[in-house]
Amino acid sequence: MGKKAKKWQMPSAYTILFFLIILVAILTWIIPAGQYATTKAGNIIAGTYKARTSSPQGIWDVFMAPINGMVGTDVTEGSISVSLFILVIGGFLGVVNKTKALDDGISSTVQKYKGKEKALIPILMILFAIGGSTYGMGEETIAFYPILIPVMISVGYDSITAISLALIGSQVGCLASTVNPFATGVASQTINISPGDGLIPRFILLIIVTGISIAYVMHYADKVKKDPSQSYVFERRQKDLKEFSMAERTIGEKLTKKQKSVLWLFGLTFVVMITSLIPWSSLNPNWTFFDGFTKWLTHVPFLGALIGKDIAPLGTWYFTEITTLFFMMSVVIMFVFGMKESEYIDAFLGGMTEFLSVAIIVAVARGIQVIMNNGYITATVLHAGENGLQNLSAGVFIVLTYIFYIPMSFLIPSTSGLAAATMGIMGPLGKFSGVDGSLVITAYQSASGLVNLVTPTSGIVMGALAIGHVDIVKWWKYMWKLVAILFVVIAVFLVICSMFK
Repeated sequence: MGKKAKKWQMPSAYTILFFLIILVAILTWIIPAGQYATTKAGNIIAGTYKARTSSPQGIWDVFMAPINGMVGTDVTEGSISVSLFILVIGGFLGVVNKTKALDDGISSTVQKYKGKEKALIPILMILFAIGGSTYGMGEETIAFYPILIPVMISVGYDSITAISLALIGSQVGCLASTVNPFATGVASQTINISPGDGLIPRFILLIIVTGISIAYVMHYADKVKKDPSQSYVFERRQKDLKEFSMAERTIGEKLTKKQKSVLWLFGLTFVVMITSLIPWSSLNPNWTFFDGFTKWLTHVPFLGALIGKDIAPLGTWYFTEITTLFFMMSVVIMFVFGMKESEYIDAFLGGMTEFLSVAIIVAVARGIQVIMNNGYITATVLHAGENGLQNLSAGVFIVLTYIFYIPMSFLIPSTSGLAAATMGIMGPLGKFSGVDGSLVITAYQSASGLVNLVTPTSGIVMGALAIGHVDIVKWWKYMWKLVAILFVVIAVFLVICSMFK
């Protein structure tokens, strides 16, 4: 018997990024070196490009790149602050998940609306969208499909409707990430701006795309309920009714008082983080409430010293402060829930382990920027872009950026890796066309989120479809209109935003 041919498998994001590091290192031997003059803040000054002696990168430099990507060099800021934040937020989520507050919260919502399942569609999609927008909710949705699919099928909908609630809900949230640390956070840190920059336009985009997605899912759900043959998985209906029978399933426990407290603390944490990242005084010079309050608080005798005189006002926080917030709130949740010290440590470290790959991939991706900067070809690439973009309007540039990120999102499925690998070039290029860095980030997030709704390289998509026994081709048939609508709406939104500077 002959050997079976090995099935081709998509390389991991690590492998793709490392090959990109090698490719860029090769380019340092080919592309002429150059540099720009910069401001004190480190921003490049257009029109100041000058050629300089080349600095080709070798094998040692290639293997050093991910290490320097983490710790940083003289010319490239390391990813250590954002990687640590990712690990700590993973620990925080591990502690929250240990309480089962999120799981049972969704379950209790499903129970509460029993008999009014149509109302669950907008409610749950909004909740999942908020999760996607604030902390990049994705893999966590897998736990909800065994609950949602039986409920939706039992009241006349189908498995696609059920999958849509969590999958579309969470991923359009990621598409319009407001302060998502794995997308907004990494991208903002790469171009040295606050994750709060551009928050208001992204919040508006979140409302728009979530509203469109809810309307799309509800329209499909109504069609299926009126005529089950309209379902894309109609041929499985009898099997699904038997396999996902509600009679054989139990919905999760009711929320305890402790779990409700955890949910309040969970929500409060993200409210504080969002509030802390909005540059209030930059939006309006008179909005100095938090500055004044912090100054007053830190000068109160004893209380100021007890809280900490070095605490920064909300609106001026960056990665160090929000990392501290999530660490502190995980400890608060431990005490409120009555968790044992050993359980807390296990949950926190377990959560960090879940996000270790994301933290490391940011450093590997930053290695590309390290090689480009050390080889002095970043300025040369930017100079070519500066010349090529001279006659492009801001609207044209931002749409081209959006389109560029769609195939790049297939090539590098990791949102964090994609941001760290490309934003160092795309952010400065935007300045040549008068496009703010925060809008470039919005374009990148929108493209990445759009792709993550349908890409077969996503474990989130394939995992959800596997649980619901939905073929990927049928999912594409169902999704293509929504993807097309979102593509156009986002492009128009980006152009409108580019008009306001």
